[in-house]
Parts: sequence; structure tokens; C-alpha cells
Amino acid sequence: MGAPNTTGASFHEMWRDLAPIGRNTTTNGYRRYAWTEADADCRTWFKEQAQNRGLTYEVDRNGNQWAWLGDPTAGNAVVTGSHLDSVPDGGAFDGPLGVVSSFAALDELRARGAHPAKPLAIVNFGDEEGARFGLACVGSRLTAGQLTLDQAHQLRDGDGLSLPQAMERAGYDPDAIGPDPERLARIGAFVELHIEQGRALAARSDSGSAASNDAVGVASAIWPHGRWRFDFHGEANHAGTTRIEDRRDPMLTYANTVLAARKKARIAGALATFGKVSVEPNGVNAIASLVRGWLDSRAADEETLAAVVGEIERAALERGERDGVDVRVTRESFTPVVEFAHDLRDRLSGLLGGVPVLPTGAGHDAGILSASVPTAMLFVRNPTGVSHSPAETAGEDDCLAGVAALAEVLEGLACH
Repeated sequence: MGAPNTTGASFHEMWRDLAPIGRNTTTNGYRRYAWTEADADCRTWFKEQAQNRGLTYEVDRNGNQWAWLGDPTAGNAVVTGSHLDSVPDGGAFDGPLGVVSSFAALDELRARGAHPAKPLAIVNFGDEEGARFGLACVGSRLTAGQLTLDQAHQLRDGDGLSLPQAMERAGYDPDAIGPDPERLARIGAFVELHIEQGRALAARSDSGSAASNDAVGVASAIWPHGRWRFDFHGEANHAGTTRIEDRRDPMLTYANTVLAARKKARIAGALATFGKVSVEPNGVNAIASLVRGWLDSRAADEETLAAVVGEIERAALERGERDGVDVRVTRESFTPVVEFAHDLRDRLSGLLGGVPVLPTGAGHDAGILSASVPTAMLFVRNPTGVSHSPAETAGEDDCLAGVAALAEVLEGLACH
């Protein structure tokens, strides 16, 4: 690969300017939720980066931001980018590393004197994490037609504000949202760079083999995954006067279900996490009337995933019957297994000298778009594997290696 020229300078400048936006000074994590003030500041940053480089800037009907080098309507475009929003108190790298690296890679191409023969675009997809409305990849799902208008209008945040209402308050037209097949038809390839959310690359380096010291890898597939809401309906009562045998305590059923989820997932080699919970009436001295928990589950294949979630649901129902608690389960989202385009994946690996090809359990906009356009992903090594946390990190040299790799890929795809 060609050595970076202006890459380091532009990367550090962008990273410095973006870093304070949406950071919580108490936790040092980020709270960049869709259609909030922090999100607006991130979007302003993206627009300025595009304009500073003389790129054609536009916002599509679903609020996704685009920066174009070349004619946006010419077709067969090579697109890169990621997202700028975060999970609650998330890390700095998940999403923003891909956007910053995309602009830096374009700077590197220009420094090399490369002349793209196809349009190049950088995109910031809106509401990828789903932290505010509970559904991941909203911007890309709308664009790809995987989220209907009715479903979009049903999405609400914790204050009861709907997605269209939030978009309107942020200055966008909620009546315009919907599938955008014409835009997708103009994309010849989409490549998303992302910090690895795991330690596969770092583990290879830990092996001590010089041949395994790879800072960058290529994605092979995304595990199927989904989110399920478990509603545990019991009976509110006094914590100090209600006999144990008279209680219909949904918290007990919920707690048992959390333990069952861990056991079922471990046996099947899958993943199951209850990471969000709400309680009513949420009083210290009151037995709850309702506990609502959200399950995130993932597995290497759809059959295993369905089996694990089914076993967790059965465990909840059986325990609920013993506790006098009514259990209801609702699937809120599901993404099937994503096999990235093999020819594009293999081409990327070849352009980068045969870097590792590895799967991931994390969902991405690239996974959503894969049903409509050829997509691929690059992963940058994560030394600890920690993600969705303020402790998320990547080494400076690895970040710049990721930019160099992305520049190499974009040059190979767009300039030849």
C-alpha cells in the first residue's frame, strides 16, 4: 500500500474537532442521539467537511447526508462512510471512525494525484444505533425499503415523541421519508470502515506471529440478530405488607429470564443480552406491576438464533406461570444473516495484500444495504475488544493504517 501523505494531518484535525460533540463530561461517553442538538452539531460538522473539500453536499429524503466527488447522478458510484450517532454513553470510535477515515482517505487520494473514473461519495447514515427510537439503522432501513412508513410513524422515544415529529422539530420534512430505489441504483459498491467490535484481529496479533500483526481486516458476514421486548405483567402491591406467597412479582420472573438467557445462549454458542429494562411504578417500597425488558440476541445462523430465543421465551412463560405473572413477547426487529458480496470481499482482501477475513456479530448500515447493492466492510483492530462504552479505543497507528487501507480500496474500485 502507498504510504499516507496528508492522511495523518487531516485525520487528527477532524478527530479533534468532532471529539467534543455530544460528550458527557461525567461519564466521558457520548450521547449523540438522532435528531437532537448533539446530532445537529455532528451533521453541521459533516456538512463543513464536505464544503471545505469542494464536494457536492446533499441530504436525502430520509435525512442521510451525502458528500459527492463527481456527478451524483452518473451511476456506478463508489460510496463509503458510516454514522455519527451513538448508543447511550458510547465510545468515540463506533461510527465516527468510518466517517472521519472516509474524508481522510479522500484527502489521501487527492494527495496521490488519483483521478476517479467513477463518482465517489461519503455518507453519514442517520440513527444507526437506534438509541432514541429503539430500532437500529433507521436511515438505511428507510432508504432500502426495509422500514415502512407506517412502522416509522409508530417509532417513539422515551418521551412519546414520534420519529416524524422529531425530524420535523430538527428542521426536516417527515412527509418525504420512504424508500429511495433511484439513489441505491446509482451505487456500484458501498464500503464501510468500522472499528472491530471484538478482539479477533488483536487475538491474531497476540499470537506473536509477525504474519498475524494485521491492523485491518475484511468482513465476511454479519450474524443474524434481532431485538425482542418481554413484558412481564404482575400485580402492584406494598413491599412491606404483602406476604411472599401472595405476591405476583414480575421482577422475579424477569430476573429468572435474564439468567435463563445467559444459560441458553452459552449452551448454543450464541449471544443473548438483556441490556435495557423499565419498571412500573418503579418505587423502592412497591412491588412492580410491570417489568419490561429488551432482549438482544445473535447467532452464527438463523436456525440457532430462533432456537435460542424460543427457549428463552419458554423459560419466561414457565417461570411466569409459577409466579402468577403474565408474559408477552414481541419481536421488534430482525436482521437475517448477511453474506457480503464475495467477489467484492475477495477483491478488497486482494487489494490489501490478503488481510484477514472475519465475521462479526454486530449490525451495520452495510448489512442493511447489502440486500440492494454490493457491500463490503473493513475493520480496524480494537486492542481490548470493548465497544459501546467510553473505554472503546483504537491505536493511532492502526487508525491511520485503516485510512491508508480505505484509500487503497477506493483507488482500486473508483480509479481503475
